[in-house]
Amino acid sequence: MNKVGIYTIFLIFITACGEEEIVEKKDVNWTRDHSTHINKQFTKEEEFDIKLFLKRRPEWDMNETGSGLRYWIYDDQLGENAKEDDYVDVLFEVKMLNDSLIYKTEDNEVSSFKVDKSNIETGVQEGIKYMSVGDKAKFIIPSHLGHGLLGDFRKIPPLQVLVVDIELIKIHQ
Repeated sequence: MNKVGIYTIFLIFITACGEEEIVEKKDVNWTRDHSTHINKQFTKEEEFDIKLFLKRRPEWDMNETGSGLRYWIYDDQLGENAKEDDYVDVLFEVKMLNDSLIYKTEDNEVSSFKVDKSNIETGVQEGIKYMSVGDKAKFIIPSHLGHGLLGDFRKIPPLQVLVVDIELIKIHQ
């Protein structure tokens, strides 16, 4: 084979390798039903994880609300419950289902928020209204009552169930 033939084969080889593969995009008509199906599937999996978590803790006498919040007031004091627009002082510890600590109030400090009027997780807002001063409780907060699809952009990943241990220290009206 002569030099021209070798160069021709080499040039064809190089040209063939440089061609981009054209990928045909499929038109996906996403519907509300697709989203609903995915959400239902995720909710089933999350519910399974919560039930498995609680099965390993039979002493936790959880109540479940219509929203999916689970709460257990394990140190119940008598008194008036917190309500919407109250300012509350709490001590808390937030973990994931795998028992990884995410947040905790610092020693000798309390966290304060206005019930139903702050950026605290919806599940905590709901659960605190079952508590009176001195109560200690555990909440299991499904992701839709916590930080949902995005997480908190710091320590809480997306779609995370939270386990909150909380003590209501004071109610300010």
